[in-house]
Amino acid sequence: MPIDRWLPFRIIAKRALEAWNLDGACLENLAISENVAFRVDANGQTYVLRIHRPTYHTLKELNSELLWTKALRKEGIDVPKPLLTPDGNAYVALPLPGSDEMRNVSMLHWVEGELLGNLIGPNTDEASIRQYFGQLGQTAARIHNQSSEWLLPADFERPNLDVDGLVGQNPFWGNFWDLPQYDCKQTKLIKEVKQVATEVLSDYATSPRTYSLIHADLHPENVVVSAGGLHIIDFDDSAFGWHAYELAIAITNYTDHPLFKPILESMIAGYVILRPLNDSAISLIPLFVLVRRLVTLGWASQRPEVRSQENLVLEIERACRNAEEFLDSW
Repeated sequence: MPIDRWLPFRIIAKRALEAWNLDGACLENLAISENVAFRVDANGQTYVLRIHRPTYHTLKELNSELLWTKALRKEGIDVPKPLLTPDGNAYVALPLPGSDEMRNVSMLHWVEGELLGNLIGPNTDEASIRQYFGQLGQTAARIHNQSSEWLLPADFERPNLDVDGLVGQNPFWGNFWDLPQYDCKQTKLIKEVKQVATEVLSDYATSPRTYSLIHADLHPENVVVSAGGLHIIDFDDSAFGWHAYELAIAITNYTDHPLFKPILESMIAGYVILRPLNDSAISLIPLFVLVRRLVTLGWASQRPEVRSQENLVLEIERACRNAEEFLDSW
């Protein structure tokens, strides 16, 4: 009989619902990725229950995420709103069945709508493409406007995706240049690109004009098109990082799209309506796209339950093609 990988998480989820006085609520499996997520329906309301990955974030970092999203909501940016327990807690800690591993669990209010990623396909018309990515660019600019001017609360803590956090010797998402799946040619290529990225990004400013808190996973699969506009979900990767890196993340999965040029153009055009973006930042977007692909390899290699071996090999091949193209044009 195949193992039900959802079972231990459903046990935790049902126990967690007791802390919110939602015993007996209907649970629907959503995703096993960085977190394990369930849809919760209770008393005519819908929520998202998240079981957080151990060791990825401290409780201080998790609480800091909520401090930032609260500040973003005050600026009119549509982001998730937590559901607190009756005693005012945003997180409860529960053991994973069959182990002494503890998991933090949280609840968010559900926002109805369609994922933007589902609305963008190879046959989507150019006018819609420009509209969607123009709106996403404006949303990114609003996020960066808020974060670059925000006075951080005491004890605020999120990771840094600076040169060390992305391509240093101990990057946040792991040693992407040292995966067992690489052959000798791929290893050499990835290390060469790592060196170039390190040199370039070491000279790139980290002032609030170019670097502040970013969502750090702002691609269309994390954007819900709701009746009220764009609702941005999944701030779990939020970190201090470059604004140009944020824009690169939004378009990385679309570099092979037949309308990639309009995608990039409209993203930048939407952004500069609300926030300046100089030529230096724009010129670094191709490098940041490549960096995003590389750090994702490190992330995926540490999470075999999320990425199959076959998919990881395909991602490696795509990253290497991107690396060769980048070095040829750099």
